[in-house]
Amino acid sequence: MSATRRSLVTPMLYSALDSGLKAHLLRISRERTFADGQIIQQRGDAADGFWLIEEGAVRVGQFLPDGEFRAVALLGPGDSYGELAVFSGKPRIVDAVSRGESRLKLIAAKPFVEALGNYPASTRALLGALSEQLQDTLSILAGLRHGTNPARLAGLLATMAGEDSGPASVTITQQELADLLGVTRATANAALRELDKRRLVKRGYGSIAIPDRDRLARFALG
Repeated sequence: MSATRRSLVTPMLYSALDSGLKAHLLRISRERTFADGQIIQQRGDAADGFWLIEEGAVRVGQFLPDGEFRAVALLGPGDSYGELAVFSGKPRIVDAVSRGESRLKLIAAKPFVEALGNYPASTRALLGALSEQLQDTLSILAGLRHGTNPARLAGLLATMAGEDSGPASVTITQQELADLLGVTRATANAALRELDKRRLVKRGYGSIAIPDRDRLARFALG
């Protein structure tokens, strides 16, 4: 199983929509392609729609004053982001950068909100997904702030691997892991070596193999 997963927010709100509504939104969406490192959106941009990733990966975070990009999430195919900005009607608060070549669909805000009125079940599902997203985010953030660095990293990787039991593979660099944990690259690398030593993960070039996702998750909980 291969995964380029969201790291701090789950589930994506788009996934909660009725299949008929999703099909309608895809028909009226605009497809865009981006090169590696190309900026997809910036803080302060108008929330004119939300994005659905079809191919590739997107790093979501913020550019620091010195120009460095600090990621808070790494998203892959099937993931979406920007829905909350659409609902709030306020400017975007995160930057998004393409990781490798990517292909996305932009679903415009106005037709999305208008179409949602015809699907009351989707409105209820969105409220449920939003509540679950908030609960999961608070739980993950609390876990990232406590425990040893190896345990925090184990929790992060287990989350990124998804909910399925068994083996998984997460496509991510050590620098991206450091950004997500809020530590230096050297600290993240030391934590990763500890997990590798315990045979909870196997390091690869730009990816991390997870032999047993459930065992990794148990280690994160202590």
